[in-house]
Amino acid sequence: SLCATAAPDLSYQELKDLKKANVLHIDVRERWEIDRFGKIPESVNIPLGELMEALQMDPTEFKEQYNQKMPSKSDHVVFSCLAGTRSKQALGFAMSLGFS
Repeated sequence: SLCATAAPDLSYQELKDLKKANVLHIDVRERWEIDRFGKIPESVNIPLGELMEALQMDPTEFKEQYNQKMPSKSDHVVFSCLAGTRSKQALGFAMSLGFS
């Protein structure tokens, strides 16, 4: 299940369309889940337990750690997980840090 502020639940096709518009897709599953179930193409894996720290990193450090440009607070970001619970938590974390 995928989560975004404008549309709390997105279909896979909606996500594919959003990715064409340069949306950062953060998968908050654990690394072992990525290994077991596979990586979603063009997503960056930041396990939920690391997310708060990651979103507060120095942009250079973020780039080194996740091989991805750090999102600004106004960038469009989509969170995903296996069932939707963690992605909703991730959305709450990001919003609490000032992401819109």
